[in-house]
Amino acid sequence: MSPDPRQAAAERPLLEVQGLVTTYGHVEALKGIDLAVEEGEIVALIGANGAGKSTTLRAISGIAPASAGRILFAGEELRGLPAHRIVAAGVSHAPEGRRIFGTLTVAENLRMGAYSLGSDRGAIAENRERVYRLFPRLAERRDQLGGTLSGGEQQMLCIGRALMARPRLLLLDEPSLGLAPLLVKTIFDTIREIHARGVTVLLVEQNARAALRLARRAYVLETGRIALSGPAAELLADERVRRVYLGAG
Repeated sequence: MSPDPRQAAAERPLLEVQGLVTTYGHVEALKGIDLAVEEGEIVALIGANGAGKSTTLRAISGIAPASAGRILFAGEELRGLPAHRIVAAGVSHAPEGRRIFGTLTVAENLRMGAYSLGSDRGAIAENRERVYRLFPRLAERRDQLGGTLSGGEQQMLCIGRALMARPRLLLLDEPSLGLAPLLVKTIFDTIREIHARGVTVLLVEQNARAALRLARRAYVLETGRIALSGPAAELLADERVRRVYLGAG
């Protein structure tokens, strides 16, 4: 009796990255990395600047072309698909540096995040209200230009825009970068809430300690290769990780 492909797909991780290579010119930024994210997890990707963390997310979301390897989402190959098709498949990316549209209002920025929904006004309105409930500050600023928002508000808008497509998997790249400590706590609390609402999260974060406390599992990336991986709590206690990434002896 042949196996049921639907059952096999259900048993696979939501995201599987296999032997991923990404090259910029003659330089390999990613040198054959493997990682997996189960549905319902928060998985952290930590490492030094230039290790390839952002490139990994950009390759998954179709922004950076992969030279080799596979990127499977719910069993379907993403490698080679244009970015908008990847969003439509259920993967949204909140990039490093926020990259909001400064000359558009908050509401217009959110509408841009819903382009994969086409002209479904009901779904767009429903998603927008979900974002406003998650980020009440954005509801207050809905008619304000994105470029006039504070750094914390712009980060909220960046995440909110990514959520407008109702993703199954949210890629978060350095969400705490440049924020005051109080706002960092707010953003991490929000990530917990997004996760509690059923969204799987792959998180790249400079604050390794906070990322490991938030995540279930984690990968440590060094110069384009996975150096360590395992339960986040174990990596948080690992002497090498503590010495190199957490500032502990």
